[in-house]
Amino acid sequence: MTRPALPAAVFFDMDGLLIDSEPTWFQAEVDMLAGYGFSLGAEHYPQVLGKPLEVSTAYLLDLTGHPVSATEFANGIELAMIERLRDGVPMMPGAKELLVALEAEGVPLALVSASSRRIVDACLPAIGVDHFRFTVSGDDVGKGRGKPNPDPYLRAAELLGVDPADCVVLEDSPTGAAAGYAAGCRVVAVPHAAVVVGRERVRVVDSLVGVDLGFLGGLFEGGG
Repeated sequence: MTRPALPAAVFFDMDGLLIDSEPTWFQAEVDMLAGYGFSLGAEHYPQVLGKPLEVSTAYLLDLTGHPVSATEFANGIELAMIERLRDGVPMMPGAKELLVALEAEGVPLALVSASSRRIVDACLPAIGVDHFRFTVSGDDVGKGRGKPNPDPYLRAAELLGVDPADCVVLEDSPTGAAAGYAAGCRVVAVPHAAVVVGRERVRVVDSLVGVDLGFLGGLFEGGG
């Protein structure tokens, strides 16, 4: 039996998809707000999950009455994250195995994150920078054009010289899944803190374990 054709490229989100960093992000935000006397409850986690820092910052500052400027808050969160990342961050189940398998097959890979360039660069040693031909950070698209806009994934496709319709996006959040869908890609979502609804071109799975070459190729059968 002939194996389904492979995607022209695969685009990986970072936080919560490749590495288990979303809880660390949220704890940094909890700790930051605690310093201003505000207790951030777990019910706010889905509201900041997978969002560009400027979006989550605006949400949290609106919630707390703007105790500091957006620039000061965002910078404080990033510095706290970089400090935490020095201790390393675990890969999500199945992530490393999928990266290695795709690379062995010669499938072009790109990392596409809503995080800033300095956060992406701080995480890459744990993930393996050599897996990716390009990395796209939140700083590499126009202000206000990050996820859920398609621009980050369109940028990755442009860098690799591929048609987004022939590519697969791997995401964990509704925001990221919406960005991949809007770019015209097939999307595989691995939600863990907020619901992602499956639809045409969007498959929802429990884990990257079991997402392999055959699974990705099969996404293009029968129109996706």
